[in-house]
Amino acid sequence: MSTLLETLNEEMGQLALSAQRSLVHVTNGGHSGGAGTIWHPDGLIITNAHVVQNRSPHVTLPDGTIRAARILAYDPNIDVAALSVDASHLPTIELGESRRLQPGQWVMALGHPWGVSGAATAGVVIGVGNDSPEMPRSGREWIAVALHLRPGHSGGPLVDVQGHLVGINTMMTGLEVGMAVPVHVVKAFLKQALASPVLR
Repeated sequence: MSTLLETLNEEMGQLALSAQRSLVHVTNGGHSGGAGTIWHPDGLIITNAHVVQNRSPHVTLPDGTIRAARILAYDPNIDVAALSVDASHLPTIELGESRRLQPGQWVMALGHPWGVSGAATAGVVIGVGNDSPEMPRSGREWIAVALHLRPGHSGGPLVDVQGHLVGINTMMTGLEVGMAVPVHVVKAFLKQALASPVLR
């Protein structure tokens, strides 16, 4: 039993380490901050609209470099924003299939809660789809997860057990319930807002 637990522990640690490579820190002119996820190696970053608040964001890249970011697209209705920074060859994360998530499957959320850089928290999927019980009549698609999201997790990656990006962390709706924007919603947002071949 101990060998099995040790193996699981090692695999979860490696999962977090892999996802951290595409994790950035986003600030919006010193007013507040959150996380972001590198979507494309040429400086395309996804975060929450509420993290940037349509201000003048700055992004701290995984190597510690701080870059001014330009807001390419911003949609508070789905709480997603696309940023561009002057950088190339950035480490990205492989995209997963958010529509295939099932209740009970393990996921991990990364971010910078309360100033803790690259922190990870894990739990299970509660459900996926429109009008989550935690957010009734929202008209939006959600991933509801049983884990602890804190201020600073917003905009960071939600990954599955393969380390693939399945959602963008958004908010807590209860002590044990976090919400994320499904990755297929982010794809549609980018396709419509940017009208460019950024999807991989």
